[in-house]
Amino acid sequence: MRRIWLCLALVLGTAAPLASAAPYAFGVLNQRSLQATAAYWNPILNYVSARSGVSLELHIGRTANETTDRVVAGRLDFAYTNHLFTPKRDQLGWRVLARQDSEGIRGQLVVLEDSPVRTLQDLAGKPVSFANPYAFAGFYVPMDMLLRAGVQVTPEFSGNQEAAMGQLMSGRVAAAGVNHQVMADFAQRRQLKYRVLAESEPYFDLAVMASPRISAADGDKVRQAFVGMTQDPEGQRVLQRAAQSLGLAHGRGFVAADDADYRNYRVFFKRTQVPVNE
Repeated sequence: MRRIWLCLALVLGTAAPLASAAPYAFGVLNQRSLQATAAYWNPILNYVSARSGVSLELHIGRTANETTDRVVAGRLDFAYTNHLFTPKRDQLGWRVLARQDSEGIRGQLVVLEDSPVRTLQDLAGKPVSFANPYAFAGFYVPMDMLLRAGVQVTPEFSGNQEAAMGQLMSGRVAAAGVNHQVMADFAQRRQLKYRVLAESEPYFDLAVMASPRISAADGDKVRQAFVGMTQDPEGQRVLQRAAQSLGLAHGRGFVAADDADYRNYRVFFKRTQVPVNE
């Protein structure tokens, strides 16, 4: 398994180590393809490594499930994720350092603009695409909306957010459960017109998190480097280049965050009608 991950890192490119010590493994949750994720995150991790003095190396599983499983197994040191707020994973002790500077994300159920589906009830018995069974905005939240409406669908798991959107675009499914921000970015890039059937309350976007074995000092250095990107001309250039790799007009920076910012995730998992076993 170690050899597979190192090969993947070499193919996709990694943050250059700053010293002879092995870099920390920084996992990024799969929302897009491996290539798109690497193109976006490698410049950011190179910058954070240089500014913080804490060497970080990008690690991406083949699927979001695989990336999350590596976090749970203790094989990653830092992660950009929102998969660690379920009751069991919350006990692992990972701590929030920063988050993307945005108003947050919403779970949505969406259909193509010309779809005959007009209500959630119209989806009964139909195939609906989701990223993976671990996804928060891309599975748990939209599935909870369906269950609360008394609607049973046939879930189709595609591996990541954009793959689910691709299934919708191709007409293979009647609807998709999505993260609204990733959906909007995808639709802009692919010139896709869609309609929103249902939308959740906002939740803060994915968090930069540190394993409990990472020292407070190293965690603070990484946090400060992420947060400082928008105040540094070079950091701004890195964010802009990363955004352009996804076809986005503007870069998105980071702000400091802590566990309290993710309280409504934990409340959701206490109340959801979707079985939570992780």
